Amino acid sequence: MKHITASLSFEWPSRATILSTVETLVIGTAGGLVFLLAGLPGGLISGSMIAVGIAAIAGRQLTLPPILTQTVLVLLGISLGSVVSRHLLQQVSAYPVTIGLLALATFCSTFGSSYYLRRIHGWDRTSAFLAGSPGALSQITILAVERGADLPGIAVVQTMRVIILTAALPMVLAIAGVTPSAAPSLTTTIASPLDLLELAAASLAAALVLRLIKFPASWMFGAMIASSVLHGAGWVEGGLPDWVRGVALIGIGALIGSRFARMQVKTLVGHLRAALGSFSVAIAVSAIFVGIVALTTEVKFSDVVVAFAPGAMDAMLALALTLHIDPIFVGAHHLSRFVFVTIATPGIVHLFGRTQDDVDD
Repeated sequence: MKHITASLSFEWPSRATILSTVETLVIGTAGGLVFLLAGLPGGLISGSMIAVGIAAIAGRQLTLPPILTQTVLVLLGISLGSVVSRHLLQQVSAYPVTIGLLALATFCSTFGSSYYLRRIHGWDRTSAFLAGSPGALSQITILAVERGADLPGIAVVQTMRVIILTAALPMVLAIAGVTPSAAPSLTTTIASPLDLLELAAASLAAALVLRLIKFPASWMFGAMIASSVLHGAGWVEGGLPDWVRGVALIGIGALIGSRFARMQVKTLVGHLRAALGSFSVAIAVSAIFVGIVALTTEVKFSDVVVAFAPGAMDAMLALALTLHIDPIFVGAHHLSRFVFVTIATPGIVHLFGRTQDDVDD
């Protein structure tokens, strides 16, 4: 109960925080609308992310307060859950095989990326391994601090991977012509005011329960689970208005782009080659497993690409929403990888990790 109370506690933000938030939202909205009007795939999230990222690198102190971030994640979860159907739920039997392959892909790409960082850029073992681990950034950061690893370098590598994937995946799928035309469609009807109230209440309650038990990505997954149950059971018809869904996508993009506000340009440039090289290795390894799944299963290629992409869970689910890709398949796989990384990483670091100080000693 104390944990929930702390989560709901509200402290009036300072004037500087309000101005920074407004600036972030204005820049993100402008970038998203430009990309959308240009007809670019995933325009709202990609445009918002790139615009905010550029402004942050230029020195603007952009940020989104926790209460706004949580609201965006809940809205995203409700939107994702609204595409649930009995047809999608029947596909769950195919997941064990692909999730097993995803675990193997995660293991191989992590060690491939960390080997590259050690051999080419001279990183210590722990820093290289933590930088190469996809997703679970908060847990990775905690481990990096505890082990005295290269936190700025890890942050640049992890953030650049998310930025590149979020911006590039829609383009790649569109150019390749594999964005599904018969994908699970987003809800086109708007739920009644009573249903919207029911969705909001159930989503918030489920998110708080998951947060209480420290479930990963509790705000988004709690709302997604509640929305899925209500829509799957037929208790709620319709979903959020399109403009609300658009706000959520712009918010996610702005949240990702604002990560650069905490980085110095010198730090970013100094680790750029390491980030790009590590990303290339991770993508190459993941591509092999994507090919295996695509050739041996009946899962749509676009679904596999987004599910196996070594990016942040919230960003990849947002892409699944905006690209009309199966959110249940993508969500199940990214959650599985999050759990796998969270459980396995501390043990591997403890057994094999060494910081540069250990090497020098």
